[in-house]
Amino acid sequence: MEENSDFCLPLYRVRARNTASESENKIHDDLVAAQYGFRGALVPGVAVYGYMTVPIVARFGRAWLERGAMQVKFHQPVYDGDEVTVRAELDAASVPIKVAVEAGRDDGVACATGLATVDDSSAWLGEPRLDDYPEAALPPMENRPTPSRETLRPGTPLGTLRTKLLVPDLELLEGLGETLPIYFGPAAPAHPMALLALANMILVRNFRLGPWIHAASELINHGAAINGEGISVRGLIRDVFERKGHEFVVLDLLFTAAGDRIVQHVRHTAIYQPRPVETRV
Repeated sequence: MEENSDFCLPLYRVRARNTASESENKIHDDLVAAQYGFRGALVPGVAVYGYMTVPIVARFGRAWLERGAMQVKFHQPVYDGDEVTVRAELDAASVPIKVAVEAGRDDGVACATGLATVDDSSAWLGEPRLDDYPEAALPPMENRPTPSRETLRPGTPLGTLRTKLLVPDLELLEGLGETLPIYFGPAAPAHPMALLALANMILVRNFRLGPWIHAASELINHGAAINGEGISVRGLIRDVFERKGHEFVVLDLLFTAAGDRIVQHVRHTAIYQPRPVETRV
């Protein structure tokens, strides 16, 4: 990372990699992405988010991973091989501490923006109560419903996703170009990308999607997840809407570890049906 000013955290530069080229989501495939007007496969939004956390975690460490928050929006695609520059501006006088963060391509385009906070005790996503997130069975992979206004009714519980974390996940860290020491060693916490990727996973395990796009995430960290912990992701459909020809879905998700320890609360927004390329402007 490179030093910037007294009010900015060090610049972070990384060569983007499409870590989802083998994904079921073919928006990460060059040929399919081109059908939607893109010049190549999209680097996953969760990877871009992972890049954006680097200067924050370098500065605040576990304080952010365990008690931090971020609101991130994706505006323009990042492509495999792009050099991404992450700029983070610190407002240490605010309560809670705020960090405005931006990820831009080497052509000067700002691709994602975010606002992170540290030691944020507010519950701006609502109180994360387990009873408000009922567990439900996942549909069989072959019988997943196609997403639509009928199958994405607000208030509908999602099938509960259960998995175990491998920490450190060296393949994930290598794919991100991640080198922060906090993510290596037997006591390492899970990388932020590893957690947010579960928000994508629960969507994919509940619905049979075509090409789709991660649009935004709002998240509050309540604790770190460590190696071998069983993670449960419960969720509800929060909203569905159309904007500029795109069909969006908003998920309200609660991540717990070791049964009932809340790790993260996420509001996750995706374009489940991008508009046809011929109507793009």
